[in-house]
Amino acid sequence: MKRYPLLTITDTPSAIILANGDYPVHPLPLALLAKTNYVVCCDGATDEFVRAGRIPAAIVGDGDSLSELNKKQFASILHSVPDQDTNDLTKAFNYCLQQGKKKILILGATGKREDHTLGNISLLAEYICEADVEMVTDYGVFTPISEDCEFESYPGQQVSIFNLSNAVMSQEKLQYTLPPLLQWWQGTLNASLSNHFIIHTTGKAIVFRAY
Repeated sequence: MKRYPLLTITDTPSAIILANGDYPVHPLPLALLAKTNYVVCCDGATDEFVRAGRIPAAIVGDGDSLSELNKKQFASILHSVPDQDTNDLTKAFNYCLQQGKKKILILGATGKREDHTLGNISLLAEYICEADVEMVTDYGVFTPISEDCEFESYPGQQVSIFNLSNAVMSQEKLQYTLPPLLQWWQGTLNASLSNHFIIHTTGKAIVFRAY
């Protein structure tokens, strides 16, 4: 059974993808961003990253939201992908895979436009087949799964489960049993009863653990 520990500042991803949502303000994503050398920015996320005094390893996207100044300044690391069938987050994810990066954290993927937020979160279920990936926000961590998994936790930690494939699911050591999760909201607002909990599933789901 795959086990997911609580994310800490000691974690060492092979890459961080910084998306063009709200720039992180919580100490954990900021610490991870500061200590990780390989950061790939999605287009416009570069502007805020550079303002914070950092230089990305690569900039990936279609170039539509990147400032003209940074287009010129970082032309050597700009990888323009005009494909309109995927968004910039997926383009950056595919770029990381091409560079052999298999343990990836995604930051800055929520906030601003709500449709982008929902789209970015749902993409985790597509990425899980190709890499060990989690999405880190200012409020918690989204983890995609496709099999039975154990999550490190603590009593009272807020937990939500999103069933993306209408699979039969069950849990151990959460406060509430899981009904048939036919709608996204039905698995929200649960809580851990222990230092770990287990989700049983035969389909794809996304688990959110709040800080």
